[in-house]
Amino acid sequence: MLPREELLKGIENRDTAARVIDLAEQAIKTWEIVFTDFLSPPELVEIKQMFDRLTEVHLLAWGGYPQAERQRVAIARSELPLDPSQVELAALEIAGNFLFDPATHRDFLGAMLGCGIVRDKTGDIIVLGERGAQVIVVPEMVEYLEEHLTQVRSVPVKTQRIELSALKIKEPKKKELTTVEASLRLDAIASAGFGMSRSKMVDLIDGGDVRVNWKEVNSASYQVKSGDLIAIGGKGRLQVGEVATTKKDRYRVQLTRYI
Repeated sequence: MLPREELLKGIENRDTAARVIDLAEQAIKTWEIVFTDFLSPPELVEIKQMFDRLTEVHLLAWGGYPQAERQRVAIARSELPLDPSQVELAALEIAGNFLFDPATHRDFLGAMLGCGIVRDKTGDIIVLGERGAQVIVVPEMVEYLEEHLTQVRSVPVKTQRIELSALKIKEPKKKELTTVEASLRLDAIASAGFGMSRSKMVDLIDGGDVRVNWKEVNSASYQVKSGDLIAIGGKGRLQVGEVATTKKDRYRVQLTRYI
């Protein structure tokens, strides 16, 4: 048995983490590869941190393409190899004419949930503008959604399975930059990376609009480190790269901004 209470210490998404521990124990006992449903980015961060403390099992997260936010996790005994092809995923195309009634990510998600499925069964949604959308789901939901998902907003749609290779993934635009700062405070690094004033960044942090590694951070003085991912809704993401100290004891920070 795994040390459940020790693993759950400090975990915010306790229910999800407890279910994953159950799956990990199943993988240990049966020597089978087991799978979670889709996890959100904050849940994934906590699960990965939790599994870093375990030697009996390992995991692999995959959501259908490298930048996928929502991912399923495959869990297996440490002796068994894992690769993305083992993570069971399916893709659907929701096709319709949205020229006169445009639909958003929320509209497509709402239509699927309105069919009676739960959020955990759906991965990323790729909106294709006036043509509809593509969505990644667990395979057992394919036939159900093909039959029941027939309308989004006022638009009749045809829902059918497609190959994962047919997903129309847009590579994020990225910009590399370097900043030199007196400290590694969140407000300093983020304002430099997103190209806005320090006071504006503090307002965003205070308002709960800034996440570090998918967790909301409300302190402008939070100390970032190499590898951190800073996200602001509607403004993209910022990856903190190499951090070096200058001769004047300032910090030279490599940043990559994804838009």
